[in-house]
Amino acid sequence: MINLTTKERLLLEDEKSHEELCVSKYKDYATKASDPELKNLFNQIAQHEQQHLNSINQLLSGVVPNVNQQQGQGSQQSQQQNSMPNLSSSSMPNLQMNQGSRYNQNDKMLCQDCLSTEKYVSSTYNTTIFEFKDTNARQVLNHIQKEEQEHGYQIYDYMSKHGMYN
Repeated sequence: MINLTTKERLLLEDEKSHEELCVSKYKDYATKASDPELKNLFNQIAQHEQQHLNSINQLLSGVVPNVNQQQGQGSQQSQQQNSMPNLSSSSMPNLQMNQGSRYNQNDKMLCQDCLSTEKYVSSTYNTTIFEFKDTNARQVLNHIQKEEQEHGYQIYDYMSKHGMYN
């Protein structure tokens, strides 16, 4: 059990609202995306964001969640996701040559919005981590931040492979 300072509690409440937004956004965007691969990516990230929200709620209740258990789940899902794009890598040269018509503009907008969100949310964890005195809680927050950065990379990677970046 940890006793949170007022500042720690307020910072966690902010992170909680960010994670709630992320869960909601990814679930919604999974239904709006036209590409099945992107739908799958958004659904996977939504699951991670739900884990983050659960961890923040545990911290708010004074319980430090087990990071090692979460890391196992997170890295397993990341490995599955990272192996998926390789299945279609043989068609990538054609995508690069004809960028303008190879992706849905709405999918690109959804990706850009999610990438911006991940950048922002990841940056907010910097302050929260540094303001926490409990080492174990800091490790949990650092783990969440690393996963937010992974989500950003997964979205960037999807966009890059689908010609959404020049």
